[in-house]
Amino acid sequence: MTPLPVLHPITRLIVGGAQENTMYTAALLDSDRFRVEVLSGPQTGAEGSLIEEVRARGIPLTILPSLVRQISPPRDLLTLWKLTRWMRQRGYTIVHTHSSKAGILGRIAAKLAGVPIIVHTIHGWSFHDHMSPLKRRGFILLERLAASFTDAMIVVAKPDIDKGLGKGIGRSTQYHLIRSAIPLDAFDPANVDRVVVRRELGLPLDAPILGNVGRFSAQKNPLDWVRVAGEVARAMPQARFLLVGDGPLRSEVEAALVAEAIADRTVLTGLRRDVPRMLAAIDVFLLTSLWEGLPRVIPQALAMRVPVVVNRADGTAEAVIHGKTGFLCAPGALALMADYCVRLLADPDLRAALGQRGREFALRDFDVRQMVAQIAALYETLLQHRQL
Repeated sequence: MTPLPVLHPITRLIVGGAQENTMYTAALLDSDRFRVEVLSGPQTGAEGSLIEEVRARGIPLTILPSLVRQISPPRDLLTLWKLTRWMRQRGYTIVHTHSSKAGILGRIAAKLAGVPIIVHTIHGWSFHDHMSPLKRRGFILLERLAASFTDAMIVVAKPDIDKGLGKGIGRSTQYHLIRSAIPLDAFDPANVDRVVVRRELGLPLDAPILGNVGRFSAQKNPLDWVRVAGEVARAMPQARFLLVGDGPLRSEVEAALVAEAIADRTVLTGLRRDVPRMLAAIDVFLLTSLWEGLPRVIPQALAMRVPVVVNRADGTAEAVIHGKTGFLCAPGALALMADYCVRLLADPDLRAALGQRGREFALRDFDVRQMVAQIAALYETLLQHRQL
């Protein structure tokens, strides 16, 4: 049987959860059943690039130069035309889109090209409360349009179903919950020497360390992270801090560290792909995101037995069992976040208990092989429905 051609368009292949989700799906789907390709725009940036890693995994990748994140009607119409022509020429059976721009343009192009099955993964909605009302309204209208001819919409967290239906986007039968998962074999604390990693990073072996792995972007809200770290530092003079990542707010983060008087107690690693090793150096993981789908870095931390303190933002509440694997706080409750961090950093037994439960939770619910199997099963259901 000839494998069915499948295209995964995504706006950009930066180092991020949606991008890694797409890469693992393309790499692990049964190649005897599906011939999977990825199409991406050219932009990467300070967050780092997955383009070479995608190619190194043997995934066919096409870069479309006109597919960029910024909104530009003339360029976006050109991109739509190019996508439609590409899909028509290649004869895809399934187009499975990711991210905001590629999700909307890709689905419209697939409809125009006559693609039999159109799927979209919502890695957090394209609209949120931290954008202008006009822009938010525009994205909602576009999501409604695209949903009208989408066969299935995958959400990585249940709140995105309620949010979508509440805005009149699609029908309940179109939504399918498939959690964004991780390669658990790579996130095993038994495979990392914590002492070696701390020495490499210049961190004291016996210091309590608060850390984060992620982009320095408005969504991830790193300036609140630094403010919480400042509170922790004043309560625990022995505490140290580890920030792994980069992004457009790098200079603001550095200035905030100076303002909080913790620059000399903080290690900024820049971009790192050895995330399990970085997590092994951390005692408590703090995430201050303002909006999320389901951030994969949380199950990554849990799999490494690192308890978490996070903002209650969309899907984060599904990745953390409050009081069992970590603590959830309302966005802006910086003093409470700092209190939880101090409590965990000061109590090794509590950290160990939450860490063990967190690993068990991650092993049960966030296996990337299970995620890909669920996506494949959804494809098969849609194929049967279309009698393809």
